[in-house]
This record gives sequence, C-alpha cells and structure tokens, in this order.
Amino acid sequence: MKDSLRKSINWSLGIAVITLVLAAIFSIISTAILSGVTWAAGMAIVLLIVLMGIFFDIIGVAATAANEVPFHAMASERVKGAKQSILVTRNADKVASFCNDVIGDISGIVSGTAAAAVVVELARQLGQSDNGVFQFVIAVTFTSIVAALTVGGKAFGKSLAIQYSTEIIFQVGRFIYVIENKLKINLFTKKRKRSKRNGK
Repeated sequence: MKDSLRKSINWSLGIAVITLVLAAIFSIISTAILSGVTWAAGMAIVLLIVLMGIFFDIIGVAATAANEVPFHAMASERVKGAKQSILVTRNADKVASFCNDVIGDISGIVSGTAAAAVVVELARQLGQSDNGVFQFVIAVTFTSIVAALTVGGKAFGKSLAIQYSTEIIFQVGRFIYVIENKLKINLFTKKRKRSKRNGK
C-alpha cells in the first residue's frame, strides 16, 4: 500500500514538473512565433495548437479503451510495434494522464493566450487598437470559436478513439518502435542487460 502510494506521489510530482517545463516551452515558442505575424497567420497557429490538443486527447482516450489481446497476437507474429502497443495499453493511466491532462491542458492554455495575441494584432491592423468595444467583441467572438472547435473536436475525437482504439494504439506503437529502434531512445521498453561472458 505504501509502495503504491509512494509511486503515485512520485508520478504526480514528475508529471507536475514535466507540465511546468512543457508549458514554459510551449508559451515561449508560441509567443515567439506569434510576434510580428499577421492575424490570419496567428489564427492558423492557434488552430494548429487546438488540433494538437485534440490529437493527443484521441491517443489518451484510445489508450484507455484499447484491449491488449489483439496486440499479443501481433507480437507472436513479430509485427513491428506490437510490443510497444501492449506497453501503451498496460500503462494506459499514465499515457492518458500525459496526453489528456498534460498536453491537452497546456494546449488549451496556450491556445487561449495565443488567441488573445491574435485579437490584439487584428485590432491593430484594422486601426482599432484604441477601441475597447471593438476589441471586446472580437475577443469574445474569437475565443468562442476556439472553445467551440476545441470542445467539438475533442468530442468527435473521443468517439473516434473508442471506435478505432486498436488501430490508433497500433500506430502509436509503431511510432514508438521507430523511435526506440531507429533513434535509440527508450520510451517504454528497457534493454535487457547482456550476461557477462566467461563468468566475469
């Protein structure tokens, strides 16, 4: 009981630190990209951030909905990415926490901040930077559109993730396989220590 509680606390602290770092990185990058761009380009960037949140939300939901049994059959046939898919489903709680909570929440916060920057730039380009009423109307309209796209996209993504959970997680497993085998970056699997030769 104590070990499980300790692991939960360590995981929570670790994910909090990761969120802090990623949020800072995303904010810096989005601010740097949005500075000096037109409002149309800014809207495209905000849309990309929203789509990223939806994309990771789909992966998180699919991880919790997927059954690892089909992947065992694939692994027995040595299908690339099958073992990684099994590990994703076995760690569904952590995968969902990272994809839905960390990336999803960060995307929501950053998209809101980016939307505000786009509103200011739009008002400036239209010569209405001093018109508080105009900025308020544009801000409400644009923020509402972003919120609608986010919620609607995630609602559609959840149904998609549940219906095609096996296919989605298999593609995630294949991606992880490429990272682990081509780039030599271990995300889930750990290399077994080779036994020492000659008893040394």
